[in-house]
Amino acid sequence: MKRLSEKIASIAPSATIAISDKAKRMQRDGIDVISLSIGEPDFDTPRHIRDACIDALNRGETHYAPSNGIPELLNAVSEKITRENHFSCSPEQVIVTCGAKDAIYEAMEAVLNPGDETILLTPAWVSYEPCVQIAGGKVVKHAVNSKTFQLDDSLLEQVNDKTKMIVINSPSNPSGAVFNEKSMKLVADVCQDHDIFAMSDEIYEKLVYGKEHLSLAAIDDMAQRTITINGFSKSYAMTGWRLGYAVAPMNIIRQMSIVQQHSVSQATTFAMWGAVAALVGDQRCVEEMRKEFDRRRKYVISELNQMGYETAPADGAFYAFVKVPGDDLEIANRWLVEGHVATTPGSAFYTPGWIRLSYATSMEKLKDAIGRIRRVG
Repeated sequence: MKRLSEKIASIAPSATIAISDKAKRMQRDGIDVISLSIGEPDFDTPRHIRDACIDALNRGETHYAPSNGIPELLNAVSEKITRENHFSCSPEQVIVTCGAKDAIYEAMEAVLNPGDETILLTPAWVSYEPCVQIAGGKVVKHAVNSKTFQLDDSLLEQVNDKTKMIVINSPSNPSGAVFNEKSMKLVADVCQDHDIFAMSDEIYEKLVYGKEHLSLAAIDDMAQRTITINGFSKSYAMTGWRLGYAVAPMNIIRQMSIVQQHSVSQATTFAMWGAVAALVGDQRCVEEMRKEFDRRRKYVISELNQMGYETAPADGAFYAFVKVPGDDLEIANRWLVEGHVATTPGSAFYTPGWIRLSYATSMEKLKDAIGRIRRVG
């Protein structure tokens, strides 16, 4: 029998999904596991968004739509970007995808050639590297400052004539850190000085606490070389809807559109009408969820610090990134097996010695989980 794809066989499965699956198996076996391992809001999708989707179904919006997205959603994204992210964006510069992860994959395929290098700023989300690898590119990892989780001029040491792209994620998964203006300006300067593209993953942009979210494309002329990734899963509690989008220069959008046409074809038609309602409707639901995440964040960080754990600056997203004394894989496994609390080892994010806890669950469960971690040690 002929061998299967060596390229795919060389890519590791998603560590976050693997741990979540293990926790779910334990739960099916009757074990009371509290899962803090996966980044999914515990809130229901707001009513007005669900109603818009139901209305679309009832009026027959169940057929093929334009591959890049329905015009109403492209317009809504364009207006949102211009209004909130402060850089110019036409509807033609938008593509709606089957989740933000799909947008990242399509962008990598659209931009990278075999052998092109992409700089990942670590700790980094687990799926960036596989997307680069599938596109035939090579990943170069560069660690942010381990105290401030910001960037410095050492970033320049990673740039060479093969560098094609830099990936940034602010607010960060897994650390929760938010890049300040100095860090963002450094990325912009490096990209402009060396003719490099940037991918700016801003999926957590509305979940920021006491800081300001900055879009890379709004700095200088970076809109001409930045692919801005966003979606609806985190801010609007729409994980299962699988809706994301990318905003980029037209030549990149055209390339991404080709990938989409020959793979998923389009995002789900009636779901896109829910996304329109999310963007143009009442935003109080987003602020209510953000405030609740902030309440949980303060509790979890305070409790972990009281236990003697050092934590990364949790200024955004819904994660506590915890420095642990020893092997993060062993400690995370002990917390799961002995304490029945599922977390994600920092090694999955290229940062051994740390563990990520998601506080996207109820305060009652968080208090129980913290108590279990305290008992296990």
